[in-house]
Amino acid sequence: MALNIKWSKRADRKFDKILEYLMTNWSEQVTKNFVKKVYDFLDVLSEFPEIGSIENNEKGIRGFTIVKQINIFYRIKGETIILLDFFDNRQNPKMKKV
Repeated sequence: MALNIKWSKRADRKFDKILEYLMTNWSEQVTKNFVKKVYDFLDVLSEFPEIGSIENNEKGIRGFTIVKQINIFYRIKGETIILLDFFDNRQNPKMKKV
């Protein structure tokens, strides 16, 4: 049974910032490809919620690399997957809030 996916405000804001960056600095096609990769991953994630590696065992946070520059972090809560954050891997790792 597929789990529901819920976006946190932080994940939603970060996703929008990534799309804005891609549209400004790359192209519409690159942006579309990224959006497709994210939503394809979310389809797989809803069926296989434990696909991501454990990033913070105490908080139950898992992470997955969408593209080499971007990781997504999420938590499984009952029948729901909560998307917590998108992280640009080119940033200082100390900026990671998991």
